Amino acid sequence: MRQTFFSKELKNYTFILIGTLFISLAVVLFFIPNSFTTGGTPGMAILIHKLTNLSMGTIILLINVPLIVLGIKYLGRAFALRTIIAITLISLFIDVFVYLELNAITHNILLASLFGGALIGFGVGFIIKGNASAGGTTTIAKLVASKSEIKPSQVILFMDFLIIVSSIYVFNDIEKALWSTISIYITARCIDIVLTGALSKKVVHIVSNKAEFLSEVISENLGEHGSIVRGVDLNNQNDKTIIFIVVDVKKLGLLREIIQNNDPNAFMIVMEASEMLGRGSH
Repeated sequence: MRQTFFSKELKNYTFILIGTLFISLAVVLFFIPNSFTTGGTPGMAILIHKLTNLSMGTIILLINVPLIVLGIKYLGRAFALRTIIAITLISLFIDVFVYLELNAITHNILLASLFGGALIGFGVGFIIKGNASAGGTTTIAKLVASKSEIKPSQVILFMDFLIIVSSIYVFNDIEKALWSTISIYITARCIDIVLTGALSKKVVHIVSNKAEFLSEVISENLGEHGSIVRGVDLNNQNDKTIIFIVVDVKKLGLLREIIQNNDPNAFMIVMEASEMLGRGSH
């Protein structure tokens, strides 16, 4: 039991270490030298750093530690401890990298926003996989949500919006604020990739009057397995049969062709499979 707990925590802190390194490198190599910002704690810290003489590491600690202490009740002690360690590592790494005077990888604002945003996203994703948080807006969102009907995602979106608007005045550059928005979008996408994986699957719903026949043809030609769901329309007048199937993206064109050739009147809906767990996901 103790060994299992130790190995689990070792895995958590390995993810946290990787994540904090990614975030720190993104800030030092892409955002600070190009004088634009991103969302969350790093974004707030970059703006304050521009306006004051405080180091980035000090600012990140001043923003986050009081919030974590206030939020222990809602975050849990173990989660709060891992989060404090993650924040401390980010602060330490950023100040060390600044002291070492690491050179910017690029001064092209497009490349900086794309790769900087990606590094931040991968970093935050790994920290979340380590059962911790990068702090800042996430902690504020949890606190606000616990005291109101406002969703955490709405709080984070609002705070990122404030950071972007503030950056227009701090850097006196509207274009860089727009690049910051793109960077935040890239960050969100990369977080999803780390947490759910880059799945190459699509969820397909097929409404057909020939469901049994189509199912046989699909199984013979694609080798895919799915389910047939039976129901009625909204007026409770006509029976409906739906084929539910998860298909590899490469086979999607063939699936369309099979449906068009065997039931031109069928109705097909294709959706993203953002996460799959269990026996049928491999």
